[in-house]
Amino acid sequence: MAKKRSSCLVPVSAVPGVFVVNTVTAALLMAGVAHASSVFELGGVVVRGDISTTELIGETAISQEQMREFNLYDVGAALNTQPGVSISKGGARNETTLSVRGFDSRQVPIFLDGIPQYVPYDGNVDLDRFTTFDLSEIRVAKGAASLLYGPNTLGGAVNLVTRKPTEVFEGDVRFGYATGNERLAAINFGSNQGLWYFQGGLSWLEADKFPLGRGFTDGKKTPTDTGSYRENAFRRDKRASFKVGLTPNATDEYALGYSLQKGQKDQPIYAGQHGDKPRYWRWPYWDKESVYFISNTALGADHDLKFRVYHDEYKNGLDMYTDSSYSKHDPTSAYKDNTYGGAVELVSRAIRNHELHLAVHYKHDKHKDGDISYKDRTFSVAAEDLITLTDTWRMRVGLSHERRKSLDAGVWEKGSGNATNGLIEVMHDITDSTELYASAAYKTRFPTIKDRYSARMGRALPSPDLKSENARHFEIGARSEPWAGAKVDATLFYSQVRDMIDTVTFESNLCPTHKVTGFCDQAQNVGKVRRHGVELGLEQRFSPTLAAGVNYTYLHNKNQSDPERRIRDIPKHKAFAYVNWSPAEQWNVIASMDAESGRYYSYTKNKQDHYTQTAGFVTFGLKGVWTPRHDLSFEAGVRNLGDKNYEYKEGYPMPGRVWFGGVTYRF
Repeated sequence: MAKKRSSCLVPVSAVPGVFVVNTVTAALLMAGVAHASSVFELGGVVVRGDISTTELIGETAISQEQMREFNLYDVGAALNTQPGVSISKGGARNETTLSVRGFDSRQVPIFLDGIPQYVPYDGNVDLDRFTTFDLSEIRVAKGAASLLYGPNTLGGAVNLVTRKPTEVFEGDVRFGYATGNERLAAINFGSNQGLWYFQGGLSWLEADKFPLGRGFTDGKKTPTDTGSYRENAFRRDKRASFKVGLTPNATDEYALGYSLQKGQKDQPIYAGQHGDKPRYWRWPYWDKESVYFISNTALGADHDLKFRVYHDEYKNGLDMYTDSSYSKHDPTSAYKDNTYGGAVELVSRAIRNHELHLAVHYKHDKHKDGDISYKDRTFSVAAEDLITLTDTWRMRVGLSHERRKSLDAGVWEKGSGNATNGLIEVMHDITDSTELYASAAYKTRFPTIKDRYSARMGRALPSPDLKSENARHFEIGARSEPWAGAKVDATLFYSQVRDMIDTVTFESNLCPTHKVTGFCDQAQNVGKVRRHGVELGLEQRFSPTLAAGVNYTYLHNKNQSDPERRIRDIPKHKAFAYVNWSPAEQWNVIASMDAESGRYYSYTKNKQDHYTQTAGFVTFGLKGVWTPRHDLSFEAGVRNLGDKNYEYKEGYPMPGRVWFGGVTYRF
């Protein structure tokens, strides 16, 4: 059977943390051992084909070693290392969001150990607030993502899998500092006593500002960023996590987990020429708290019963100031979301060459906006079968049905919806080192509370009976090790999105704050989008001390329902290349290059929408690592070596040249 591995080539400019590391080879060499030990497998949704390898059914994984070696300190930076995935940073809410083959954060939900983490109100999540220090893996699924995740995986799914200790006592401590007074401290610790274990983690990441790139100028009529550092760019993210588990025998496991995130961020002021109106905003808190129970119980030799039960709370506060002095603001705008739910899954291997999964999901969401509450209930059933056809042929098939009902919609009319999903994937090993695969999937996403009920501050009317979006995905690909030291990945994909939720403008006198008097906006199922592209990856180890790699993604989007309206915020081309050289046993030097084409964005002028592109960019990074002992390492280097002035969103510049240093101790 061919061993399936993922290509993970890391773009240096994508890493916003203290360090920039692109040491691909070292992490990959260690990944096989780590996957058999430190991964909390109970937190995974998709099974691993062989517990001793990195092989996942229908997914790729970013390992703990890669996150540590690459210094991927937040989930957005880590996801940006994957082919087909891009991030967007900054914007009017200073958020980091992702795009997976053109599908945004609402259509690719985030999970923690299989527990939904996306915000019930709008389905989004700010990936900068999720740090990675306590994670063992980040698993990424695309069009044919497993139906066992539950509803709303229209474009895929991302699962953040925590750690599980293997030693009597183990852990690591990290410290770092970077330009902009950016500070980092993190500790992870755990113990495995055989019949029980515990795992804990604490982390703190804070920055006051960041340097601006060479040639930056504030394009507003009244500039606010006139120095060499970005104003109002403070961030602070603190995280604590704890998990205790029982393992009474070789097959059963019961774990209780807890995580707490406390974030604070400022909104850098728009600095472009023809876009957003300046906003003087700060978020005094962006907090998330989750508690969950996960278990697996063997029912004889051929069956397992799994449970997930969880409660999640999200709180968000926004202070809107009157000007750049930040001396007076409106009353804090406070949001509060609550989610509770669970899932039960039966796994059966009673039929020869079949592994059948049957799952039932229940989720209850509540959003509170001032004195108004909104409540949704979602229920789904799913079946997925992994079939071994022959020694070289395998197949995965799945079917699910989902229902969503509004239980409370304030003064608005309640609504409901239902959807059906299906997938099939076929895999064939043509040699011991080459695998071909093909998949087809039909996926859906229910409209969020915001989609259905937000009045957009008086600009829009509600749409309680919005239907689910749907997408048809087709994919073919190959994974191979065609010659000594090489790994090659190639994928062709095509997606057709129908009933996409989009904004329609029509005549009405019910929206007093609309930009055009006598008109209203409303979310409707009118969008049709076609996407296709290719993902390519090549890694080559030339010798024990020298390795190199490159990956490239091409993505074409077409708005079929309204060709004049561009698909925004998605690069058409994205590439990364690196060289990793070890000149001596204790030393490592890494050079890297990250490049992407520009992105379309829109702006309003004379009450008309206009489209243009941000400039493409190429950035370079350089780093050195000294490891005097196996448990101690020191790092220093530079990110954005050429001090490139670039941006993902027009008017929101990214950091220029950043110097960094850090130390890690493992025990």
